[in-house]
Amino acid sequence: MTRSVSNVLFLCTGNSARSIFAEAILAREGADRFNSFSAGSAPKGEVHPQALALLAQLGHDTSGFRSKSWDELAGEGAPAMDYIFTVCDNAANEICPIWPGRPTTVHWGIPDPAAVTGSDAQVAGAFEESYRLLSARISRFLNLPLAELDRASVQKTLDNIATQSDTEAGNGV
Repeated sequence: MTRSVSNVLFLCTGNSARSIFAEAILAREGADRFNSFSAGSAPKGEVHPQALALLAQLGHDTSGFRSKSWDELAGEGAPAMDYIFTVCDNAANEICPIWPGRPTTVHWGIPDPAAVTGSDAQVAGAFEESYRLLSARISRFLNLPLAELDRASVQKTLDNIATQSDTEAGNGV
């Protein structure tokens, strides 16, 4: 990685909640070191209203978010990705595009808040929990001495982040 700012892509099937959360968190917390993107294999076409509401409540600028296909970020002229995180189990099991440059690819499965049914409080709680889990994992990612680690160590460390207790970072919504 010769650029001073690395490109990170968060993938999810629908690109309507989890990958949008991850893009927003990294864009705010790691803007000086990372360009953050999100996309989906079968995008819903719109960002889930509950996801946008939570992001706005937490002070994120939501004006630029849209649900888009990963084809937009895999084609000619797209930015070369350094890291790709799948944040849903479906996307992790799909045949992804060939990403140029051999980016580090990691699976950080997060439950789909858009699939939760129940009371308004239960649904809101599911979105808050997804955001919290992603925030904790991204915080750990941002605290890694990436420049000091070889590729295999980076891969192992990022894989381990998903298996560590997500309460360790203590990031609440």
